[in-house]
Amino acid sequence: MHGRSTTLLEMDFPIVDFLTLYVQEPYAVLVLLEKDLVLIDLGQIGYPIFETPYPLTLHESPVTCCEYFVDCPSELIPALYSVGSRQKRQCFSKKEWPISGGNWGQGTQSYPEIIITGHADGSIKFWDASALMLQMLYKLKTAKVFERSRRSEEKGGSEMVDEDPFAIQTLSWCPESRMLCVAGVSAHIIIYRFSKQEVTTDTLQLLEVRMQSEFSEGDSPESPEQRLPPPSSPQEADAPPQTPNCFQVELVVQLLWVSGDPPQPITSLAVNSSYGLVVFGNSSGLAVVDFLQKTLLLNMGISDLCNPADPHLRQPRSPRKTRHTSTVSEFDKDDPSETSCMSRLSNLYSESVKKLRSSHITAGDSVDGSNTSEDRCKSPTSGSASPCNSDDERKHRFIEKVKSKSRRFSKTVANDFEVNASFSRSRSSSVSSLDRESREVISSLSFCESFPRKGDASLGPSLLLGTSMGSVIMVALSLPPPGETRLQQPVGVAPCGSLETLKAGILTMALLDSSVEGQDSQFLVLVSEKQAKVLALPSQSRLHKHSISESSFVLRADVVTLGGGNCIACFCANGHIMTL
Repeated sequence: MHGRSTTLLEMDFPIVDFLTLYVQEPYAVLVLLEKDLVLIDLGQIGYPIFETPYPLTLHESPVTCCEYFVDCPSELIPALYSVGSRQKRQCFSKKEWPISGGNWGQGTQSYPEIIITGHADGSIKFWDASALMLQMLYKLKTAKVFERSRRSEEKGGSEMVDEDPFAIQTLSWCPESRMLCVAGVSAHIIIYRFSKQEVTTDTLQLLEVRMQSEFSEGDSPESPEQRLPPPSSPQEADAPPQTPNCFQVELVVQLLWVSGDPPQPITSLAVNSSYGLVVFGNSSGLAVVDFLQKTLLLNMGISDLCNPADPHLRQPRSPRKTRHTSTVSEFDKDDPSETSCMSRLSNLYSESVKKLRSSHITAGDSVDGSNTSEDRCKSPTSGSASPCNSDDERKHRFIEKVKSKSRRFSKTVANDFEVNASFSRSRSSSVSSLDRESREVISSLSFCESFPRKGDASLGPSLLLGTSMGSVIMVALSLPPPGETRLQQPVGVAPCGSLETLKAGILTMALLDSSVEGQDSQFLVLVSEKQAKVLALPSQSRLHKHSISESSFVLRADVVTLGGGNCIACFCANGHIMTL
């Protein structure tokens, strides 16, 4: 059989195998790819493919972060499915999926579940996890916010270019308001607002942020006027050509490079639509952004967030000079620490050499007292003026004396070097410990209504933050009245100092209301990689303390309801799941 025409179908991935359905009268071709399963309809013009009911595109791009949401609003999944259906190809076959078999069973849950995955290519996928299998609801491409440069023109011969500059680092989503906040590996944050109407914008609001600790590291401590970064104001940037999207970009936040160093990666992120705030943190500190007014409210280092009277206060790192492209001699001349070190070494060397030279001169005088000072300065090859031109005995005695003095000088320098090396090792140990402290990052953030200060009489908007060193810090928020006033008056942000310290990094912070009337009306549950503590608020008294695991450590933890009661569920590194 010879066909009148030939059609070439190109696949996205290498072909593993294929077969036809119903050999006598084939109506479809099933193609197994390395990362997909494609079913081609042979009965329609253009050979469209069948829409697969299975989530084979979960790892189309590697998953870099994952978040799980339960008890979402009932209308949320239909809304996402409605806007997601517009993204589907229009070239799908109108026929139903021809492969059948198995039994679905009763797998639908009584409550909606949504999983959000962030991927290395900058895409975000919303999945309906309420049934037995995942069903993709919506796909968002964050890379469309940025303009792609021509790498072939910008990349040099040996220059390395990041393969995944838009990879998703972490994300925060509010199911009630559908506000989405995404942080990428390039230290950028994108705030999205959900809208059922697809709109294309020509401009984007950009807010540039320079982290506080990064600012203080690169500048001299003698300039107090530079200790606080200048206030950031939003800028308008031309948006690259975009397709209509239901998630509209509200604000883009970009961390700036400091002294030639890239900004630290964002380790924690939280959004609260009722407050109109987005907070994020890394090893440089904490930043609070008002996305309604497009302003930066707080930019503070971790050590400054703690109370000065706190015994767990970390010491700041030593300031370093800004990078220069000058020569080594200019750098040594400009750097006072280098100059001081070199001057000390020069003084030590000069004193030792002076002793050696004086001994050398004394030896020369004892050998030949008639030689003048000018003769002593002549080289050993300058004739009879040199002591080496005397008889062999005097020559031998002179050489031995010089060797003796040289050994003494070498021993003195060696001893001094050992002392300085010992001091250097001690200082290096101290500096390395400070470096370890300085690598403390913000690992957890949570908005709440609580008592930010000890003994407060009323609840107020607050922010809880935990660090990788186990510190828990409370921040008080002061919000203007809603409405027009909220858009005009600034939000007050006041750190209240360290609240508690646990072993290892903080994973989860949760608040529970007390069922017993008394002085304390809230319980604060804190979970780290090694410990769990319960505090009573507002007295801040400790009620419980528990060591979770001695042989392993906790990877994820949360406060859940099991059997009508609250408990702490922990997933450990050894694969065990524990409940407390």
